[in-house]
Amino acid sequence: MADFSYLGSGKIYARVTGAAAPLIELGNCSALNFAVTENTIELKDFTQPGGGTYNEVRRIDSVEVSLTAHDIDAENLKKALFGSSATQAAGTVTDESITAYKGGFNPLARPVNKTSTVTVTNSGATTTYVAGTDYEVRDGGLFIPSTSTITEAATILVDYTGLAFDTVQALTSSAQEYEMLFEGLNEARSGKPVLVRAFRVKLGAAQNLSLIGEEFAALEMSGKILQDATKTGNLSKYFTVRIAA
Repeated sequence: MADFSYLGSGKIYARVTGAAAPLIELGNCSALNFAVTENTIELKDFTQPGGGTYNEVRRIDSVEVSLTAHDIDAENLKKALFGSSATQAAGTVTDESITAYKGGFNPLARPVNKTSTVTVTNSGATTTYVAGTDYEVRDGGLFIPSTSTITEAATILVDYTGLAFDTVQALTSSAQEYEMLFEGLNEARSGKPVLVRAFRVKLGAAQNLSLIGEEFAALEMSGKILQDATKTGNLSKYFTVRIAA
């Protein structure tokens, strides 16, 4: 018999079930696991002392799926946080109005390109404040020291160049169903392909979102592979596995 030992790596792709769209790669993933659980119905042997099992029926209870993704981009966060995402191109922002509070951080509407010119004025644009004295430019806004000449709670206008960015609106929708494809490579067989396709996968929310830590962040998601009633005949309603000979 040929050696079919398995040590896998590869790429995971997903798209909304039934969508007329390409499968999108989830990036670097360190784990992908399918777990089939059974419901066992047993008939005890009552014909003799000592018991035993007279018969049993085994039914598939569920097919669990879990994965760990390490690319924390907008698409993966959208899936993991039941949200939506939108992309904003880089561009110039003119007269963004904010209320200035001294002694702390004052956020702007978008990330700041700190290599560009930033201009801060009063609401009438008659006074231009001094960078480094009246305010400090930071990645997401302005720090206004308590010694600033800007009046507390005054309305100020900010001109700056905003970086391109993605916004993820978290927890704005229910769990989504995805079609999932694993384009695997079996390193134990010189990288021969193993293709696994799951038709309906409903993922739960991320179990953890580590924003500060000493290790690379990971999005751990788990869910279930649901039955696809459109698969008829002698075909799996859950997933298929194709192994290169």
